[in-house]
Amino acid sequence: MLYPYKFTPNLVERVWGGNALEHYGKSVPPGKRIGESWEISDRDDVQSVISNGPDKGKTLRQQIEAHGVQLLGTNYSSGTGVPPVTPSSGAGVPPANNIRFPLLIKLLDCRERLSLQVHPPAALAAKFKGEPKAEMWYVLEADPDAHLMAGFRRGVNAADFMRTLEGAKDSKAIIDYIYRFQALPGDTFFVPAGRIHAIDAGVVLVEIQQNSDTTYRVFDWGRVGLDGKPRQLHIRESLVCIDFKDYEPKKQRPIVEQKGVNGLWRLVECEHFHVHRLDLTNAWPDRTDGSTFHILTCISGALGLVTPDGKEDRLNVGEFILLPAALGFYTLTPLAENTRALKSYVPGRV
Repeated sequence: MLYPYKFTPNLVERVWGGNALEHYGKSVPPGKRIGESWEISDRDDVQSVISNGPDKGKTLRQQIEAHGVQLLGTNYSSGTGVPPVTPSSGAGVPPANNIRFPLLIKLLDCRERLSLQVHPPAALAAKFKGEPKAEMWYVLEADPDAHLMAGFRRGVNAADFMRTLEGAKDSKAIIDYIYRFQALPGDTFFVPAGRIHAIDAGVVLVEIQQNSDTTYRVFDWGRVGLDGKPRQLHIRESLVCIDFKDYEPKKQRPIVEQKGVNGLWRLVECEHFHVHRLDLTNAWPDRTDGSTFHILTCISGALGLVTPDGKEDRLNVGEFILLPAALGFYTLTPLAENTRALKSYVPGRV
């Protein structure tokens, strides 16, 4: 029987991480720099494990193998461009049906600036034996001087950037080329494949992306990794993948739809995922109709969930839950003031 699934977070130490995810219910080990909490993951090396209900202890991949379209929905099987599982490290075996979960969901604590990086478009990812990735960020908190970096300042040309990158000995020479803007709580930003980007220090955010772990580092600000050695750069791959005509991209401008006293904000709607924000003052009836799963993320307040069989669940800030495509009707209720949630799903193809 399918039901809403919660998962045990996978905490990942990063040289740029910190301990801010403790505020979102994560058990950060003392002295560790936890940069990422992988909340829903179907990767060979990071498998989400169910933490609730009768299937507790099973992996997300096992549930996909067992339930297929009932879990993922018909949008998946109608050409969403989700790549099949291909074992990359010997750490996993592809499921019998050769499909995997289409999204990867994370929380990020960026205590220091992330590397300047790019993710490859589909055609170039295949060339470099990587995976394509588009992603979006929803900012949960940001220091007063925190910024996001994405795209180029207007007037920058590829030749000048490449020459500067080749001889760069300090950060300022590179930063001068990259468009940079203040990060504020509640900001939403979309990062398509090919967009050069970095997250500055002092930001905590939700990251929703294609199921890909391919990142090409362009510049790492002269630092060393957790092992004391410089982290690998991917200059050749990066320069091929970067969109050098991507000038001064803007934050998303959400479209709001009032639903009585509640509000639905359309944050990002791309071919790979749709992400909406729900502002809840009263009960919110919704349903999965068989076409796609829903992922709910509590980003403020506290969220109640009632399923078709009358069972109740609760999501606190920083918690995620996966509602299978075949679940049917459900109701969300605010359990605290200023309750907000993100709802993510895979769209159909027109």
